[in-house]
Amino acid sequence: MPKIRSLAFVVNDDKAGAHALEQELAAIARTLKVKYKRTSRLTLPTGYLTGVDACCVIGGDGTLLGVAAEAARAQVPIIGINRGSLGFLTTFSADQAREHFVKLLGGSFKTESRAMLECSVGANRSDLALNDVLVKSATNSRLIRLEVYANEELVTDYLCDGIIFSTPTGSTAYTLSAGGPIIHPASAVIAMTPICPHTLSNRSIIFNESVKLRVENCSKGANLLVAIDGQRNLRVTKDSPVRIGISKKHLTLAHQSNYEHFSVVREKLKWSGGFSETKH
Repeated sequence: MPKIRSLAFVVNDDKAGAHALEQELAAIARTLKVKYKRTSRLTLPTGYLTGVDACCVIGGDGTLLGVAAEAARAQVPIIGINRGSLGFLTTFSADQAREHFVKLLGGSFKTESRAMLECSVGANRSDLALNDVLVKSATNSRLIRLEVYANEELVTDYLCDGIIFSTPTGSTAYTLSAGGPIIHPASAVIAMTPICPHTLSNRSIIFNESVKLRVENCSKGANLLVAIDGQRNLRVTKDSPVRIGISKKHLTLAHQSNYEHFSVVREKLKWSGGFSETKH
């Protein structure tokens, strides 16, 4: 990868040690004459990443999710440094960042392209999701009846608490707790998983990258709420369908050269990964 000559720090100051770590890394950047700017705003204004070579996010996965849409639009890779809990997306520890930051700024890192969902609820209301799009009732306690169409073909209707539409990246997030599958991040698919459907036969459905999904609200008197990555909400009027598909924009994540996806999955999900044989 080319050397990083300009950098944006996005720092979640609420995370312990995040600000101090940013100061350490900024000092390294100054030494190498790398231009940088910083913000603690976790929702970036449009155009903030224009003209920078990379974005260094210091916080947790939620911090990175807040930056992902703008990074995808600007086609700027994200270096995620974990100061939170899980770290599926922010894969550098603080110690690893300190140790490898000079090499990172020199362009020595592995990149990975992640698919994003584009969701629209009207002519001028759309957003990008790295993890998932959740369609539910605007009233939390209310069941909702939804019809789902794939390329204008009726798939099925659901009476449920909501439906999660997930990218492969998001398959280890909310959809996993709803019983969805774990999907390799290089797969170009959308997983659809109903939340508490009122039938035992409904399971996750996997769609290919070219599918255009449409969700219709079939509940009288109920409005929909569309949650983007658990960060931003789009309110939907009664007669407006929700449209979801794979975006032409993708997110680039920077990793260490020895990064392995399932090594992270095993660690974060606490898979034992082995068994013992009993000798007789």
